[in-house]
Amino acid sequence: MKQDTALSTLLNQQQEHLTVLLLLLENELTIIGKRDVAALEQNTVRKATALDAIQAVDQQISQHPELASAKQRDDFRHCVAQLDAMLTRCKEQNEINRQAVEQSQLVIERYKHELLNQRGKSGLTYNAKGKPSLDSVGKGIKA
Repeated sequence: MKQDTALSTLLNQQQEHLTVLLLLLENELTIIGKRDVAALEQNTVRKATALDAIQAVDQQISQHPELASAKQRDDFRHCVAQLDAMLTRCKEQNEINRQAVEQSQLVIERYKHELLNQRGKSGLTYNAKGKPSLDSVGKGIKA
């Protein structure tokens, strides 16, 4: 029974780690919206720590001697289903964050393009990757 208690403790720890990860992912979306690079870096470090903890507990669960018998119990399957649902929410939030970053990058790229257009329509050219840039060759040269 003591090992079974250890298994339920591991499941509870996993739930706590997934809860922390979900909160970090939700916080990340707010940070992305604010474009706060320093906060985003801190949040990324915390996410990596949470992911490491999730992986470590997952490995402990997979190597637990009572795992095979626990898989036969309804309460264990219910707990695992809850953890899977929470993991799915984390993945969904991560996808939302990815889309927010992509949209933010598109807005910045459009803004950059507009600034380049405003600065010098005659000097606007494109680099090898198809990105707009200013061609300043010939400007400022006095012979």
